[in-house]
Amino acid sequence: MNVDRKPRVVCLGEPKYIGDEYLKEFSNSFNYSVLPATNRAETQALLPKDIEANGPIAAFIIRMGTPPFEPFDEDLLKSLAPGCRIITSASAGFNEFDVDWMASQGIYFCNTVNAVAEATADMAIFLTLAALRNTTNAEKSARNGIWRKGANLVPTRDPSGLTLGIVGMGSIGKYLAKKALAFNMKIKYYNRRQLSDDEEEKYSATYCSTLHELLGSSDVVSLNCPLNDATTGLIGAAEFAAMKDGVFLVNTARGAVIDEKAFINALESGKVARAGLDVFINEPSPDPYFLKSDKVTIQPHLGGLTDSAFHKAEKECFENIRAFYTTGKPNSPVREIS
Repeated sequence: MNVDRKPRVVCLGEPKYIGDEYLKEFSNSFNYSVLPATNRAETQALLPKDIEANGPIAAFIIRMGTPPFEPFDEDLLKSLAPGCRIITSASAGFNEFDVDWMASQGIYFCNTVNAVAEATADMAIFLTLAALRNTTNAEKSARNGIWRKGANLVPTRDPSGLTLGIVGMGSIGKYLAKKALAFNMKIKYYNRRQLSDDEEEKYSATYCSTLHELLGSSDVVSLNCPLNDATTGLIGAAEFAAMKDGVFLVNTARGAVIDEKAFINALESGKVARAGLDVFINEPSPDPYFLKSDKVTIQPHLGGLTDSAFHKAEKECFENIRAFYTTGKPNSPVREIS
């Protein structure tokens, strides 16, 4: 490929996990560079200057660690249009990206589909076991010198034989189902589309045609769906009422999938015995209830933040761009561009 005709690809900040060897090989086909911005204000200042000095950017990469830049909207990215053809993100979720504006400019937007899936499923398993075994109270009890005298430490619950209800059977849900089988859990799932017979057999998973059917038959409910208009507030007062008394709830999706007021009421009433949460509505300052409650094991949205997941996520970003310029279509577009 002629050097002058290589598509210009710019990464927002230095990728730390993809490796120099990969970048060297990628640069054989693409004019690759880094925009050294670390926050929104720097991006707004540096991006137009980069384009003015070096020409239009054909593809733009957004790595992990998006909060300092959010939201990714027209105000931040307008200088990319009209030359940009594709924006790729290392994040699985995309509620912080204005996909409508990108599509209106003829820009493909791609999230990562598989990169953080297994790591997030691992977090869901950890939080499931933590909720069942009441590890938050157990650790406090041990650290406070009262050993096993903390509330509800003996006996706790075994996962074996319990029904795990998975809301959202995408990549994360499938990894979760596979891992939960190792703990002898029964798998049910609710999803926009039913899996094929072969996939259901692979994960020993039983499909529930309605959300309430799943909630009413699950001992542990795990939320693994993306956040969008259809799933915002998906679990509210009516859904908690549909659950078994003393259910365990795990959320590694997004905080806004749950109506937090209804959730707190369910925890206080005992409808939800305990919960494991990696996500909250008001991150990084969640409702103080969740910080103080002994009924909740919390994590600071760490589900997909592992070294292996970061490597996979960065690679998916670059490979989406490679696929677009090789085949005319990226691997994981959130929306098709006509």
